Amino acid sequence: MQDADATEDEQAVLIKQYFGSVGRDVCLCPGFMCDSGKNIHVGDQFLANYNVTILDIMPVRIGNYVMIGPNTLITTVNHPITPKGRREHLGIGKPVTIGNDVWIGGNVTILPGVTIGSNVVIAAGAVVTKDVPDNCVVGGVPAKKIKNIENDV
Repeated sequence: MQDADATEDEQAVLIKQYFGSVGRDVCLCPGFMCDSGKNIHVGDQFLANYNVTILDIMPVRIGNYVMIGPNTLITTVNHPITPKGRREHLGIGKPVTIGNDVWIGGNVTILPGVTIGSNVVIAAGAVVTKDVPDNCVVGGVPAKKIKNIENDV
């Protein structure tokens, strides 16, 4: 999506053309991929590091001050577990919502239907299969709450 030689202003124009809505100071590093982009809504000071993929057949809403580490996948699409359903190429879509002040480490996978609260840190390599409450660190496969963190803003 991004031209490596584009200026910050040129990149901002491109992002606004592709995404459903965009806040201020948004940065996508090279290698960003998505299904359509129109279902992606990001707030102010959003950063998607290298090789982030967002499969957005359903809405993906991301708050302000969110940083996504490299090689992360956010997906809103799943498929049936039965062979018949998979042979029919059926898709099951569920939206993903991410709050404000979230840091998602590298190589994280966020599955369909997940809501991540505000002031959350997701440890590198985590697979987020369930909702995450505000003010905590989660990690592991599947991701589990590791500890609470202070909200100092």
